[in-house]
Amino acid sequence: MADDKLTSPYGLAGKRIWVAGHSGMVGSATVRRLASENCEILTVPHAKLDLRDQAGVGAWMKHEKPDVVVVAAATVGGIHANSTRPADFIYDNLAIETNIIHAAFQLGVEKLLFMGSACIYPREAEQPMVEEALLTGPLEPTNEWYAIAKIAGIKLCQAYRKQHGSDFISAQPNNLYGPNDNFDLQGGHVIPALMRKAHEAKLSGAPAYELWGSGTPKREFLHVDDLADALIHILKYYSGPVPLNIGTGEEVTIAELARTIADVVGFTGNLKFDTSKPDGSPRKLLDDTRMKKLGWRASISLRDGLAETYRWFLDHESERRGH
Repeated sequence: MADDKLTSPYGLAGKRIWVAGHSGMVGSATVRRLASENCEILTVPHAKLDLRDQAGVGAWMKHEKPDVVVVAAATVGGIHANSTRPADFIYDNLAIETNIIHAAFQLGVEKLLFMGSACIYPREAEQPMVEEALLTGPLEPTNEWYAIAKIAGIKLCQAYRKQHGSDFISAQPNNLYGPNDNFDLQGGHVIPALMRKAHEAKLSGAPAYELWGSGTPKREFLHVDDLADALIHILKYYSGPVPLNIGTGEEVTIAELARTIADVVGFTGNLKFDTSKPDGSPRKLLDDTRMKKLGWRASISLRDGLAETYRWFLDHESERRGH
């Protein structure tokens, strides 16, 4: 690991940095964080460039000549989307990462950072999950299509590094939340879904709001602005083949999370657990030892992050309703 930490940081000042997927939660947070780095940020909307189009991606990159690429673009979704659209999840993500990474190699891009996901690890991986657990066991069946595509992206970066010496690196965060999240009850992940449920229960005066499962599974949650800060740190200080875990090192039960969300939202009723629904894995915690050795750790507490996320939700909910 010591060999992979850069003794003098890679300078971002004056660089042309393309954030692929700039309108998503991770991409938009990365753009916000890069604003203080005195660099030129490149973005392109989906309406102008379909990242699944190899020729289009190659031509756009050749014209724009980025020095650095952050691959935050992906087709994403919850369990329902993953289980009903497996072909979309594996094809779209393979196409996006293959097109960008190969074009970056062809153009001699100085540095590329690929965004993986904690779902790359085996379903039964020992906790906390270390980077070496990758490919040591079967994946979680509900998101294996997405996970396999993400693993392929990590392996692409390792392959171009090994064969061509390309400075292509990867990192994977645990469960993310924050501004620009998806608060749709059907497609959203646990924090935005629970936040909307608590908000609507508060507005309707309901006596309780319902959660799937027993509330006992433990999960780790990372604010997307912490992730963006970690990505910039990695760009500056890391060059190695190992895909780095990015997390807080802390976990909470789903019940504890739901109570904190209720408190933040101002819902004073009870929690109701639907134990007929599945719990999922009992724990999903990343080992963040490598990031700590690299000199980075998360700084946004879960409660503060949830409060900020709820303020963002309220602002955008009023806009959505035309107020």
